[in-house]
Amino acid sequence: MVEIKVNSDQEILREAEEVLREHLGPAKATRFWVALGGGSGDYLQIKETLFKGETVDTLYEKIQGPKRRAEPNSVE
Repeated sequence: MVEIKVNSDQEILREAEEVLREHLGPAKATRFWVALGGGSGDYLQIKETLFKGETVDTLYEKIQGPKRRAEPNSVE
């Protein structure tokens, strides 16, 4: 007989959070969960997963996206 492992709802949600964070990034994943959940859930718990290993600097870089070359008139 073959055993089939059935994941709990919490395990599935945790896996979904990880997939969304990896593919959408933390900002879009958070917006998705807010839009989907309508304010339900424990943000303090979810944010630990979404922003694991992130710093203000790494999040800022992700928000800014690819940096453009300095414009000719800009001062560095």
